[in-house]
Amino acid sequence: MPFADVNGQRLWYEDSGGPGLAVVLAHGFLMDSEMFAHQAAALSGEYRVITWDQRGHGRTASTPDPFTFWDSAGDQRALLDHLGLQRAVVGGMSQGGFIGLRFALANPERTAGLVLIDTQAGLEDPDKIPQYDLMLDVWTGEGPTPELTAMVAAIIIGNERTESAEYIAKWTARPPAELRQIYRTLMDRDDVTPRLGEIRVPALVIHGEEDTAIPMERAEELCRGLRECEGVVRIPGAGHASNLTHPEPVNAAIARFLSSVPVGRA
Repeated sequence: MPFADVNGQRLWYEDSGGPGLAVVLAHGFLMDSEMFAHQAAALSGEYRVITWDQRGHGRTASTPDPFTFWDSAGDQRALLDHLGLQRAVVGGMSQGGFIGLRFALANPERTAGLVLIDTQAGLEDPDKIPQYDLMLDVWTGEGPTPELTAMVAAIIIGNERTESAEYIAKWTARPPAELRQIYRTLMDRDDVTPRLGEIRVPALVIHGEEDTAIPMERAEELCRGLRECEGVVRIPGAGHASNLTHPEPVNAAIARFLSSVPVGRA
């Protein structure tokens, strides 16, 4: 089984293999590496696509200790070490992008580029935090009820999307108490907006036009802060998980970007 024992965790990962440029994608909150199945299928003919389950998610066996997205970036670096990779394009969706940004800041020599999907550099909207806290209390107190999971799926995946059923089943199966650990990591993260100018690699920012979790303005702010971002790629009709629900335009944008990354032409 594809596990990497690193940093006291047992990370699940999938690696398409191949000699091409490595692309490491990290999933969003409550999701897992399977959300990148469309990207792996579309890109692995030319690129080495690596996806992985973060602490507290998917098939990764992790400790219950508190952790930060900087720790997750360290997990990603250790995964690259495990795979013998010196450099890669990194990034992901939502909190996967949080990890990608921190990886790039901590490991500039190992970052060939950034793919940032429906993400941001800043903090949660303070107006939404009370609602999110209430949802956490209901989830951990009463369990993931159908009404609550439908609401969460609408925020992350989209309203009444067929893709939601698979993830609702996964959420229902997990012990409710485990949610607090990953929720605190998400909500207590630091703001890396002031440090975006330190990142000196090509960056692709993709954002669903219907994303209600992170508004388009945050994507535009992210792109402006990155030295080598040439504009936000907008995905019409897509919400927060645009790579899952609208894979064709997302895959096309990623393929164009990867073909332009200098290391990809070496």
